[in-house]
Amino acid sequence: MFRLNFKVAAVAIPAALLLAACGGTTADSTASSAASAPAASAEIRIDGSSTVAPLSAAAGELFKVENPSINVSVGTSGTGGGFAKFCAGETDISNASRQIKDEEAAECAAAGIEFTEIVVANDALTVVVNKENDWATCLTIEELNKMWAPESEGTVTSWSQIRAGFPDVPLDLYGAGTDSGTFDYFTKEINGEEGASRTDYNPTEDDNVTVQGVEGAQGAIGYFGLSYFEENADKLTAVEIDGGAGCVAPNSANAQAGTYAPLGRPLFIYASKSAAAKPEVLSFLEFYVANDEAITTKALFVPLSAEQKTAAQAAVAGLK
Repeated sequence: MFRLNFKVAAVAIPAALLLAACGGTTADSTASSAASAPAASAEIRIDGSSTVAPLSAAAGELFKVENPSINVSVGTSGTGGGFAKFCAGETDISNASRQIKDEEAAECAAAGIEFTEIVVANDALTVVVNKENDWATCLTIEELNKMWAPESEGTVTSWSQIRAGFPDVPLDLYGAGTDSGTFDYFTKEINGEEGASRTDYNPTEDDNVTVQGVEGAQGAIGYFGLSYFEENADKLTAVEIDGGAGCVAPNSANAQAGTYAPLGRPLFIYASKSAAAKPEVLSFLEFYVANDEAITTKALFVPLSAEQKTAAQAAVAGLK
């Protein structure tokens, strides 16, 4: 699969895979072929969220089947780091696991960068524990807050402090780095304020670090996107979340239905209007939205609802 800490051109895959993923000749594939004709040879530059990176990489691989001379490079600077590059004009598209902040939008405006927001998939932010953890099958938002709140730093250090009956096993916390949109989203939903978090945890932009850390200690706990858990389900256990209406598992059905609250979320790309004036970029964006189901299936994400897809198509059409 496509993972963290890479910036490589997408590699062509057999056309049969695209047809299989799209279910043969469908309306989606017809729509993609109607996209603007791209340049003979070009590169589309994407950076930003490590969560969204596998999705854009999958879109790039499938797009390259039809456009073998177009390379799609995908970096993983985190949502915040990606917006910094985007607003500096260094990238064409920015991956984001949250909406752009007012100050980031102002930075783009000051640089003359106009953009369009496009929802491209859904996600279930997944809390994971060690396979030997047989007690934390479901956690409440209040219990997660007790683990991650700023005031818990240096004082809440054992699972026995989280719930009566939990064992006296050291808490070993892994989470997203502060440049990550996942960090912003998680801290807002769990701690009530974006960026509010204890600092004595293991922060990383590389989800592999979280996998290895949680896999290596009985008391470890971490969080990242659903697709990365699904790729590592043999190594970790996903925790059900009680957002007030009972325990709900992180999965595609619950994320799209809106019952996995409050950790279900949409995922975004931001397209520069000046970049979209280039045929290859506009063609890629049209392809991305038209082939949503094939792309999300390939990258193990939750596809758009019908309403979301209509909105995404309208957003891309507005770039013409």
